[in-house]
Amino acid sequence: MITGQSGYKNRKHQHWRCCLLKPLHRIQFLILCLLGFNSAFNSSFHSSHAQDIDQFPRTEWGQPDLQGVWNFSSNTPMQRSDQYGERQVLTVEEIAAAAAPRLQIGDQRDPAKSSNGIEDFYNDTMWMERNRNNVNQRTSLIVYPTNGRLPPLLAGITLQPGGERDTSGLRPVRFAVGGIGRDGPEDRGLSERCLVGFNTGPQLMPSVYNNNVQIIQNRDHVVIMTEMIHDARIIPLEEMPQLDPHIGLWSGDSRGHWDRDTLVVITRNFNGLTQSFEGYGSSETKVLTERFTRLDAITINYEFTIHDPATFTDKLVAVFPLSKIEGQLYEYACHEGNYGMGNMLRAARSREANEWSDRVADQFRGR
Repeated sequence: MITGQSGYKNRKHQHWRCCLLKPLHRIQFLILCLLGFNSAFNSSFHSSHAQDIDQFPRTEWGQPDLQGVWNFSSNTPMQRSDQYGERQVLTVEEIAAAAAPRLQIGDQRDPAKSSNGIEDFYNDTMWMERNRNNVNQRTSLIVYPTNGRLPPLLAGITLQPGGERDTSGLRPVRFAVGGIGRDGPEDRGLSERCLVGFNTGPQLMPSVYNNNVQIIQNRDHVVIMTEMIHDARIIPLEEMPQLDPHIGLWSGDSRGHWDRDTLVVITRNFNGLTQSFEGYGSSETKVLTERFTRLDAITINYEFTIHDPATFTDKLVAVFPLSKIEGQLYEYACHEGNYGMGNMLRAARSREANEWSDRVADQFRGR
């Protein structure tokens, strides 16, 4: 996709080119210049904050206009490596060293001797999104705790990360990818069941691909629509009673309000069938606070805070940018195209049906 920044510059250049080509009279042109000078002169008396908030568009209701399609991919790890301690930003040399392996993805490697090699190349090259903005690279997306790591866990909380290989465990399966068996769809991860995407939470989580979200707003509501599994959160901005605490939802119950020029979204009432964060706990007592602050024409600062007293001993805070893109969301027809789930379960039933006959056949083959 074309990045929003380059598109913004192109539109700006086209705007000035069109203006210069218009048949304006010289006197009209001078008047426009004087008006522009007068506006710039008056703006110098405003505070720096006022100058900052005037550099991005607003809606007809005076709210910062957050609408559009935004990308939240990131090269920064969620947790900070121990070698950086409490240092939040990489040096120029460290940025270059970290970028080198990513630039080698897709380069010529050993010849593929099986379908596995082709699959690796396909996954590494075709789908991976890479954030090429190396300005002010953080050592971690987590900024609190100050060591950039997860807060301490409560006693009895264990890691259930899921992954490409099946793991042991019991239902309900709360992780996104992988599973604990093939007896039924309930044994598979949530993204394999097309219930919750592996990067959309909520909260937004930079992942390998489909890191796209569209924001739509009016005076009283904001819609945050994710490309992954095309989930849409409809967030009311007016005062409303909280949802009954006994009602749990996959994406929780979100309520929003404006804190000056920042959209604040607080989400409660998760159903407990998803994880709290990064492979740990349950979302049942999780409270998520998201903050969307538009910085300029192409950037929103996104910050989320998780309070979950049943999983962590302290809150955690993560920050990363959303970048405007000149593109659109594409349908992620997960349920409609989920042939893998049916085929996986059919293969398991077929294997079970043939298990004894295969054993007898193997005995006659001398195995």
